[in-house]
Amino acid sequence: MKAVRAKKKLGQHFLVDLNIAQKLADTLTFNNYDSVLEVGPGMGVLTQFLIQKTAHLHVIEIDSESVLYLKKHYTDEQFKLIEGDFLKLNLQEYFTTKPLALIGNFPYNISTQILFKTIENRSQIPFFAGMFQKEVAERICEPPGSKKYGILSVLTQLFYDTKLLFTIPPTVFKPPPKVESAVIQLIRKEQFNLDCDETLLFQLVKLSFQQRRKTLRNSLKMVNISEKLREDAIFDLRPEKLSGADFVQLAKRIGHDTISH
Repeated sequence: MKAVRAKKKLGQHFLVDLNIAQKLADTLTFNNYDSVLEVGPGMGVLTQFLIQKTAHLHVIEIDSESVLYLKKHYTDEQFKLIEGDFLKLNLQEYFTTKPLALIGNFPYNISTQILFKTIENRSQIPFFAGMFQKEVAERICEPPGSKKYGILSVLTQLFYDTKLLFTIPPTVFKPPPKVESAVIQLIRKEQFNLDCDETLLFQLVKLSFQQRRKTLRNSLKMVNISEKLREDAIFDLRPEKLSGADFVQLAKRIGHDTISH
């Protein structure tokens, strides 16, 4: 069977460099999990190395041509193939409460959505490693204080220790993307549930960075905050000055402030 044709609408850039595939597979730690889920295996370049690592491999693929390729080149004993969209997959339904690692050469057009789904399902995902556009990878791992630091940085780093492992040139993919790529690793923190209203927290982070040049006093005008609390010096800051822990404290104070009024 001939090679699968990369489809632009699916954001497909197939990894063709075996050394990079091996390096990505080698990031797996098997610390707190046995099962591994690969997102977007394509023609199985990474999959072949994951098979050697675990007997509990699952792969999810939305592209019907890739599904046919995988069925022809691999056996049911090597991994469980899920035909469908990862963003629509109910992890609890499919894996029950089993912890799993998420790994893949992610389609760049949905990579941040994959990340947000991971954060939502963090109680089940202690480990994550994947390929992103380099610029997105840097934003995820960026510490407070710079222009790259933003929504992705804050929300990911609240729950995971982030690490940019290595960067990759376009030439290792077919077709080559127009940008450099990077592999990042996320290892879940011991404290991955926050002692605050998470809906409010996420709202504060998103509103703050949507108008990142403004101080919090201006960007959070729509949020129900008492005049007294608004006098606090934290509202004179721009969002990149706040760590994830600062945002958690702010969410707690606003939540408490709302209850007491």
